[in-house]
Amino acid sequence: MSLSVSLTAIPGIPDIREGDDLAAIIGDRLDAAGLGLRHGDILCVAQKVFSKAEGCIIPLATVTPSDEARRYADELNKDARKVEVVLRESTRVVRSFRRPDQNEGTMICEHRLGFISANAAVDESNFGEESAVMVLPPDPDASCAALREALHARFGAEIGVVMTDTFGRPWRLGQVNVAIGLSKVPATIREQGNTDAWGRPLQVTEPALADEIAAASGLVVRKDGKTPAVLLRGLDWTPAESRGADILRKKQEDMFR
Repeated sequence: MSLSVSLTAIPGIPDIREGDDLAAIIGDRLDAAGLGLRHGDILCVAQKVFSKAEGCIIPLATVTPSDEARRYADELNKDARKVEVVLRESTRVVRSFRRPDQNEGTMICEHRLGFISANAAVDESNFGEESAVMVLPPDPDASCAALREALHARFGAEIGVVMTDTFGRPWRLGQVNVAIGLSKVPATIREQGNTDAWGRPLQVTEPALADEIAAASGLVVRKDGKTPAVLLRGLDWTPAESRGADILRKKQEDMFR
């Protein structure tokens, strides 16, 4: 059991561009900061740097809105081209709304990867391009695995990687980082069958380890600080063949659909 862990925002990571070698850049910055990597370390890396490196940027000039996109755009006062990208990234629109105090409304969507999020995680902040939007990488787990394998080859350490993104939560204000891609880090820890401190059997307890790690990384990241990668050190965990989708609730168990 871990009694303490440390979280360190890796300093000096430059703006990432399409084709950049994330492992080389992050590895160099780890060395420059005197951090390196040790067995059991976990790297939390923001989705945006993966998307930038993998070219997941869509110029709006290349987007032709559909009739459906135009309908949503009129209802929500949104750019129809942005709405079209949201629809392309989604399997369904769960709900759309625009409050009287909002200039632009919101679409709550089920992303093609299964996550429920605002605007299907289509973003236009923190990547320095005008008239363009960013989408999630096509396979976040594969992106995490490639980064982990390259850093393992460089440092010789068995580590985990979590790709994070910022989501809102139903019934609660504000946003937190959540895990959308994993390599070796367990999505959850199944405590069912264990006992609590008084010897009572646990029946439903299943900590969302990957999301806990992702949320913790947000404590040392500032939106204007250009610190998209965080090193978590000191956690006691066991590697697993995990996927970001492992943390999604099965449809037949979802009481809110």
